[in-house]
Amino acid sequence: IDEICQLHKPCEIDPVKLKDAENLENNRENLRQYVDRIFTVITKSGVSCPTVMCDIFFSLRESAAIRFQDDPDVRYTAVSSFIFLRFFAPAILSPNLFHLTPHHPDPQTSRTLTLISKTIQTLGSLSKSKSASFKESYMATFYDYFNEQKYADAVKNFLDLISSSGRRDHKIIEQPILLKEGFMIKRAQGRKRFGMKNFKKRWFRLSNHEFTYQKSKGDHPLCSIPIENILAVEKLEEESFKMKNMFQVIQPERVLYIQANNCVEARDWIDILTKVSQCNKKRLTVYHPSAYLNGHWLCCKSIADNAPGCTPCTGGLPANIQLDIDGDRETERIYSLFNLYMTKLEKMQEACGSKSVYDGPEQEEYSTFVIDDPQETYKTLRQIITNVKTLEQEHAQYKRDKFKKTKYGSQEHPIGDKSFQSYIRQQSEISAHSI
Repeated sequence: IDEICQLHKPCEIDPVKLKDAENLENNRENLRQYVDRIFTVITKSGVSCPTVMCDIFFSLRESAAIRFQDDPDVRYTAVSSFIFLRFFAPAILSPNLFHLTPHHPDPQTSRTLTLISKTIQTLGSLSKSKSASFKESYMATFYDYFNEQKYADAVKNFLDLISSSGRRDHKIIEQPILLKEGFMIKRAQGRKRFGMKNFKKRWFRLSNHEFTYQKSKGDHPLCSIPIENILAVEKLEEESFKMKNMFQVIQPERVLYIQANNCVEARDWIDILTKVSQCNKKRLTVYHPSAYLNGHWLCCKSIADNAPGCTPCTGGLPANIQLDIDGDRETERIYSLFNLYMTKLEKMQEACGSKSVYDGPEQEEYSTFVIDDPQETYKTLRQIITNVKTLEQEHAQYKRDKFKKTKYGSQEHPIGDKSFQSYIRQQSEISAHSI
């Protein structure tokens, strides 16, 4: 992407938009090389796909296969529609939005990225009739370069790799990434039945593979906890050991109690340990907020050391990742964004209208918009603008009705309420203007 933005090689393949000094075949070759290189980088990046995303793609793939049993290719298309259409293609089209470049590319570079994005998206879609998927004849002609079977095979191999959760050991493929490290105090885990359970200062180290501690930085680990063995990470009540800033890492066999240097450090460790383990299949939904001492749990007084927890887990999401979405709040947010950018929407609608009736060179004021289908985009924008304005009218009517019913000095609008006084002036001005 950086090279494309810096070199400004001509890649226009639409004969109508070709400049006088440009050669169509040279432009096609420039574009083909860019597409080939980006496609290769993408399809060889499967080993870098985060484990959490692999889990999601695996679930998506299996669910689609069950739902659409008559489609043998749905295992691939369900994942490719997501990763190529919603991830790679938009990142190529608008690299500044994905922090790949600091600024929006110039019109020529933007056009090049658009052509690359279209081709990459079609390559990733694995559609059987790919040339027919292009509305423009010049794109269909250009795509003939990529009609070889090796491109489809590369996409399938890539999709197999990123959606194979549970079928490969990610530790063999991924290099361990250090996430956090530092000194903390841990309570001895009591491996010996009659051992003294004391507190010792240890160097803790967390990677995307394991959570370890050793005597000093660089020493051989005294204990290693695989990430998949972390069932929950929660705060520990101060009454357990009369010590502040403690938290617990719950494992299948035992619990590791740790004291951080301060409350901020404890919160940071809890957050990152929770995030790195939140997709573990055996994550707990309940835990004991206090320790097990003197033959019973201090929190619920249960005497069995393997008794189920008595308090719901608070640190992160359960394994099935269920989210509660407030539909009203999200709708209000969408409306406020449309309302905030109404001027831009109207300008884009004007640009679509101009392009629908005038197919010549782009006017400078519309060069910032990349519009593939001006007529359909125009219809969509018209519906959005109409609906937002209708909502504005409804809101204005609601305010007028409330203004009539609410008395100044009431609990809703007490004396001295500047917002209400401002509203009275606005209503007076509107009334005077109407008269």
